[in-house]
Amino acid sequence: MSDNLLSNINNPTDLRLLEEALLPQVAQELRNFIIDIVSVKEGHLGASLGVVELTIALHYVFDTPNDLLIWDVGHQAYGHKILTGRRENFHTNRQLGGISGFPKRSESIYDAFGVGHSSTSISAALGMAIASNLKGDFNKQHIAVIGDASIASGMAFEGLNHAGVTDANLLVILNDNAIGIDPSVGALKKYLTAVKEGKNPRQNNMIKSLNFNYSGPIDGHDIFAVVNELKRLQKIKGPKFLHIITTKGKGLQQAEENQVKYHAPGKFDANTGEIHIKSEENLPPKYQDVFGLTLLDLAKKNEKIIGITPAMPSGSSLKFMMDAFPKRAFDVGIAEQHAVTLAAGMATQDMMVFCNIYSTFLQRGYDQLIHDVALQNLPVIFCLDRAGLVGEDGATHHGVFDLAYLRCIPNMIVHAPMNEIALQNILYTAQLGLNHPIAIRYPRGRGVIVNWQSQYLGSYEKIKIGKSICIKEGTKVAVLSNGTIGNNVTLAIAKIIHPENIAHYDFPFVKPLDENTLHFIFTKFENIITIEDSVIKGGFGSAILEFAAENNYTSKTTVLGVPDEFIEQGTVTELQQYCKIDVKSLEILFSSY
Repeated sequence: MSDNLLSNINNPTDLRLLEEALLPQVAQELRNFIIDIVSVKEGHLGASLGVVELTIALHYVFDTPNDLLIWDVGHQAYGHKILTGRRENFHTNRQLGGISGFPKRSESIYDAFGVGHSSTSISAALGMAIASNLKGDFNKQHIAVIGDASIASGMAFEGLNHAGVTDANLLVILNDNAIGIDPSVGALKKYLTAVKEGKNPRQNNMIKSLNFNYSGPIDGHDIFAVVNELKRLQKIKGPKFLHIITTKGKGLQQAEENQVKYHAPGKFDANTGEIHIKSEENLPPKYQDVFGLTLLDLAKKNEKIIGITPAMPSGSSLKFMMDAFPKRAFDVGIAEQHAVTLAAGMATQDMMVFCNIYSTFLQRGYDQLIHDVALQNLPVIFCLDRAGLVGEDGATHHGVFDLAYLRCIPNMIVHAPMNEIALQNILYTAQLGLNHPIAIRYPRGRGVIVNWQSQYLGSYEKIKIGKSICIKEGTKVAVLSNGTIGNNVTLAIAKIIHPENIAHYDFPFVKPLDENTLHFIFTKFENIITIEDSVIKGGFGSAILEFAAENNYTSKTTVLGVPDEFIEQGTVTELQQYCKIDVKSLEILFSSY
């Protein structure tokens, strides 16, 4: 073999200068490069390894960036980034000040569309293709690469439905590996499996029936077959659909064998694939596990409890209940709108429905939340995992808008527990029966109570809706915190010289607010600080300011939280520092009083 080829590929033009026979070597080098970097720096591994050949073939055949290439979600775009001028700084991937873990228009002209949430690629590519037609450019290619988990989402079908009645120069490539983050589910998966196994007659092809020129399925790891098929499709006008079969984690044995774990494995040995095990002894539980284990415990005692998640059973820990009660816990696939309205339908039949969705993904079901749940005042229990700043996934994934977008909806109860005990108690309280829907938000990462499971799980206390808690008395300043960020307040107060100056109140309920306590606070204190790990525009602090204005209180109120901008990637600690809601920033602020 010749010298390292990848080191001389700074853009797709360099790639296209190579003889086609050398592409398998490029694939091997690219795969090794991704493994070497991600093993040390962490990130999304399996998805990018699975599309190495496809990535090379796309940039080899098509005239990117003039031809427009869109990666659905973007977990799988590491190879794309490395081939498009970002090889030298790929080691900064997902780090503060580094490159984004997802395609991003402001980062590169090769990133035709910013992504991070699923199922947007077909609509975006179709929009671009129609625009090209309107501008008289009928030769430009528009390619959407979408996975079998993402294509099952309603939005993807909306795009396919429209594209099939256009003459848009659109190529949809289905990257079919039978897994998203967790294994794909549903009737569409069964259909695609039948196609792959040759058990479905070609005349039954549902994609062809939508007026697409369908080809495949072909082996997505046979780079010559992929290149040949792309060259053939390049000459065909109108909407086209290529079905390719790939293996997530291809080229790293452990990643192929354990695709869920190696989606984002953390640090691992690049040679053996063995994950570097972090000791979890004497660590508090993850909030997702507090939710999952508590729900399982409650479900054993209450047969009306139902669990629903859109494609995140492992990440949300609903898997505990799914394994124990498969008929009462549902993974509905990447379908947040369906998940919310499915929960609403069940709630009309007196079921206690826990609809567990990452905060950033509930944004995708907002109309259903308003129209199907809150308007009918159905007591669906929304459990919003990954609320607040989530870290390295960055702007597309931070769950910082939920307090603002939930607080304005009539009938909603909005709650953010400060720790594991508060979370299990609000879950317990909700399943006793509420007269309204409730949203319970909690963060990514670990809690604060090391022995929570052995000491507290199963020992429940009913919470009074709308009640705040005085954690610490004080004389000069009242700090009002919402949710787990209140633990930063506690730590900061413990570090200052005059802790007696600072009073600390936990306000878990953003709606309804504890107005009795607020009257007391505004009467007693001239200085008030609110803190939340969500946007300050319209959030918890805004609610406190509205209360003060309505009641003519004039205490000086400082609102801390996430500023009015999209926060990029970095560790949670770094991003809290940027927002000035970390322990050190609070310590400096509290010491000034």
